Amino acid sequence: MARASSRSSHRLPDLLAPGLDLVFCGTAPSPASFKARAYYANPGNAFWPTLHAVGLTPERFAPERFRELLGHGLGLTDLNKTEVGSDHELSAHAMDARSLHAKLRRYKPAAIAFTSKHAAALALGVKAPGYGRQKELLEGAVAFVLASPSGRARSFWTLAPWREAAAFVAERRRRRERAA
Repeated sequence: MARASSRSSHRLPDLLAPGLDLVFCGTAPSPASFKARAYYANPGNAFWPTLHAVGLTPERFAPERFRELLGHGLGLTDLNKTEVGSDHELSAHAMDARSLHAKLRRYKPAAIAFTSKHAAALALGVKAPGYGRQKELLEGAVAFVLASPSGRARSFWTLAPWREAAAFVAERRRRRERAA
């Protein structure tokens, strides 16, 4: 059963700003993330080591440092901003793809990367999206579907789509450096 939070002060805040290179979108915070008030805080989650391994961050960040991602052109959000838990524990009515689309129109990131196939399917309106870069843009953003970093999804783990998203960001960073 989903664990709902009725007070917004208990929700993880979006980490968004105009023109980011890449925004990561999960389904909802895990209980560990909710308790820590930090994204991807479960010790078994591969999110933070993967960001560093694929070159998106200069070092491995602890979850509590999530706000520093903005300085690297990266953002964070979740499709479900009112509940806590694994995909199978969440309510269908709390999945807010409409709100995510509005955020993409408002902030205009270059790309969005879903860290959950479930979140990707709901946001993209596709039953079973494949991993990697998607053919269609989502509100003007390039869309990537990544293998879930959750320890519970380890049997589906592949680094390849993460590398593809990181290569997209690296190219944007190179273009900015050449233009400067």
